[in-house]
Amino acid sequence: MAGHSKWANIQHRKGRQDAARSKLFSKLAKEITVAAKMGDPDPEKNPRLRLAVKEAKAKSVPKDVIDRAIKKSQGGDAENYEEIRYEGYGPNGIALVVEAMTDNRNRTASNVRSYFTKSGGDLGQTGSVSFMFDRVGEIMYPASVGDADTVMLAAIEAGADDVESDEEGHWIYCADTALNEVATALEASLGESETAKLIWKPQAPTEITDLETAQKLMKLIDALEDDDDVQNVTGNFDLSEELAAQL
Repeated sequence: MAGHSKWANIQHRKGRQDAARSKLFSKLAKEITVAAKMGDPDPEKNPRLRLAVKEAKAKSVPKDVIDRAIKKSQGGDAENYEEIRYEGYGPNGIALVVEAMTDNRNRTASNVRSYFTKSGGDLGQTGSVSFMFDRVGEIMYPASVGDADTVMLAAIEAGADDVESDEEGHWIYCADTALNEVATALEASLGESETAKLIWKPQAPTEITDLETAQKLMKLIDALEDDDDVQNVTGNFDLSEELAAQL
């Protein structure tokens, strides 16, 4: 099983302590506001907004929070957020891509640099690590939707490029530009997915084998994810289930 779903499962387990729940809600609401401001406030006419709303619902964001975020985008007082990508190396040379949305570029850059430095990592230039990842669409279904062959067939018919399945679920990958189209086609055959989003998929994840490196890396990722300006953090690493259980 490729590393991504294991990492996804670990992230899911980390969500167990999401006292960062309200922080997660505000990040998802920010994406909805930006998506609605950039395009049509109707999710049916705005693919990015449709996917943002879908992701928010999957994370149990209340409907009134979603509606408020869309309404906010149409007001004159909506903040102007800039989308920025940071790239760098964490402990043991693990490559990290950090996606941020900010109304103050200097503050965000200073904070992100500080997190990397404190962890013994190194913030690089844009493009310094992203070549180790593919920008793709990822659609996730629970294992209960069907066996691997059924999902693979549905994915191929929907125009997807790849499927990874294990006992936890099915991860379907497609071109970044085809995400809305493939997700919509899959809904017709498999029903509504749990999530559908753009991700940075590591091409060749590095296996982490020692606990100390894993702890340092998770500390850096937690610090980054805890920052209000940071939307997503992705690393090109894989952890064994045994190591993950010790974190």
